[in-house]
Amino acid sequence: MASKMFSDLRSDTLSFVAFIFVSAVILIAIFGPLLVSTDPNQLNLRHALARPSSEFWLGTDDLGRDQFSRLIYATRVTLLAAAEAVTVSLIIGLPLGLVAGYFGGKVDSVLSRLNDALMSVPALILAIAVVAVVGPGLTTSMFAIGVVFSPSIFRLVRGSTMSVRSETYVEAAVAIGARSPRIMFVHVLRNIFPPVLVQISLLIGIAMIAEANLSFLGLGVVPPEASWGSMLRTAFDTFYAAPFLMFAPGLAIGLTVLAFSQLGDGLGGALTGKKASR
Repeated sequence: MASKMFSDLRSDTLSFVAFIFVSAVILIAIFGPLLVSTDPNQLNLRHALARPSSEFWLGTDDLGRDQFSRLIYATRVTLLAAAEAVTVSLIIGLPLGLVAGYFGGKVDSVLSRLNDALMSVPALILAIAVVAVVGPGLTTSMFAIGVVFSPSIFRLVRGSTMSVRSETYVEAAVAIGARSPRIMFVHVLRNIFPPVLVQISLLIGIAMIAEANLSFLGLGVVPPEASWGSMLRTAFDTFYAAPFLMFAPGLAIGLTVLAFSQLGDGLGGALTGKKASR
């Protein structure tokens, strides 16, 4: 299935370009810091707000820190933050969705009502509340974002599980005496995972926007560590003196979110046999 999905993805130009772009961003996050010799937190006030040049490819911020180096290091921070939020949403939403969809009845009713209640909580409001109690930090704020993301995973997994629980392979597993946890996490999950994979791709992009919002508000990454969102905040504070600082982190966020969205669209098209929407 994986090889066919990749083949279908290659047949869609935009989705394949998005796949290449996302792969490049991930490689930069993993290996990029090894290729940058400049310390992203090194202060150089003599070159504060320097324009892009051969020495500083993307210029420097108000403290003279090299923007190119900070952008590379921030890639890892931003992707890890998004991965944390999506992982938390999977840990919460996936098993609960399996249980609700497989057993149905009162179990499904109770879990669905709890899920509906959680869906009513705005993600940023919960993140701000958590930060107010625990203190600023990217880990705590993205954990809160992941909790609010979990209902979307729950609803998808629940609906997919309900659609396959009456399939022959599930009934055969029940007939031979397989336990419910094994049926859910081996037989059912394996067959509903493709749409979950699509949802993961879409949620990563949304989580990146959430991280940028929180860091822009000063509730995410703690200085001097950089993320794309915190770089935007610095650029905003010095916009009139150095408007060029906006371009690199803004483009990084916009293009990466767009790429993850298009990749999710392409994966969905590959799974259903339809071309991704444009």
